[in-house]
Amino acid sequence: MDFALTGEQRLLQETLRDFAEAELRPHYARWDRNREFPAEVWPRLGAVGAFGLRVPGALGGADLNYLEAGLAIEQIARGDFNVCYGMLNSCFAGDILSRFATQQLCETWLTPMAAGEKIISVMLTEPHCGSDAASIRTRAVRDGDHYVINGEKSAITLLMVADAGILFAKTAPEKKAAGVSAFLLPLDTPGLSRTPYEDMGAKGIVRGSLFLDNVRVPAANMIGPENAGFTQVMQTFDYTRALIGLMCLGAAEQTLEETISYVKERQAFGQPVSKNQGVSFPLAEAKSRLEMLRWLCYRTLWLRDQGLPHTAEAAMCKAEGPTICADVIRACLVLHGHYGYTQDFPVEQRYRDVLGQIIADGTPQIMKLIIARHVLGREFA
Repeated sequence: MDFALTGEQRLLQETLRDFAEAELRPHYARWDRNREFPAEVWPRLGAVGAFGLRVPGALGGADLNYLEAGLAIEQIARGDFNVCYGMLNSCFAGDILSRFATQQLCETWLTPMAAGEKIISVMLTEPHCGSDAASIRTRAVRDGDHYVINGEKSAITLLMVADAGILFAKTAPEKKAAGVSAFLLPLDTPGLSRTPYEDMGAKGIVRGSLFLDNVRVPAANMIGPENAGFTQVMQTFDYTRALIGLMCLGAAEQTLEETISYVKERQAFGQPVSKNQGVSFPLAEAKSRLEMLRWLCYRTLWLRDQGLPHTAEAAMCKAEGPTICADVIRACLVLHGHYGYTQDFPVEQRYRDVLGQIIADGTPQIMKLIIARHVLGREFA
């Protein structure tokens, strides 16, 4: 077993960490306070390859493997947790479109997405179902060279600024999960309307709901064969859950490092507060938990790169990763004293932001069910 990164992988980490420190972290709080989408930095993120991680080189992407995509998102999250939603969406879109869509769709959408010129959202969740993705009600009916789509999608990240979405709809409702298809949906198509949310965190990613009223989409915009969408999305979730673990890890690592510096400088009773075990032990525990999470996520992505089973491991990353990181950030908030509860430090913002990923892409309960089925067998779980 070789745990060493290559020189190219270490350079990738260093380059993106420097970018995150210089271009993202100074503005992280401002974008949150103003509920502002970071439009000015989006093309610069494209220029350093953040949105082309899983896009083929022939289409302008970086064509990185899965582990390297994880290394990248971990470093960017240290500067701004929320722009990583764009990276997650781009990895999802890069994988699904490059594998299943037509060359024309890929050239039209993946190349500008990788450059930071276009934004693609993922449209799966509906008001009545999140984790139960097979129960979606949005319907796509064939009409000549088009499909006519009606329904509602909810909890869509970056919806209010997106140019297109990967939409999942039922094309054969009687087949349940086996009757779901995927479409590339331009968001200037007639019949669409969007409504933004007011979330407690991740304010700059402007989540929202999408309403579809007799929306006509060319049949050529179907991604892959008809009724193959459910398999596509489930296979992609198997690694994006590990990316989410590393996204949360990057935010928690940055917070831990800032807290270590703070407790060394903060004086109480004539000495740095770091000399108290009530301060140093929580930091030691935090570091230990983050290291364990890091290597679980790295191994999961390595398994993906080797073509080996990793569904249960990905669920472990998602079930425990965001919760571990939220716990670490909360402990750091406490160690900052009353300052941690103010907006003078970024701790409270990272706490709010990371909490959202406990829910996203499958709740902890659903992840534990996946793991239990792996451990016990489906018939006993």
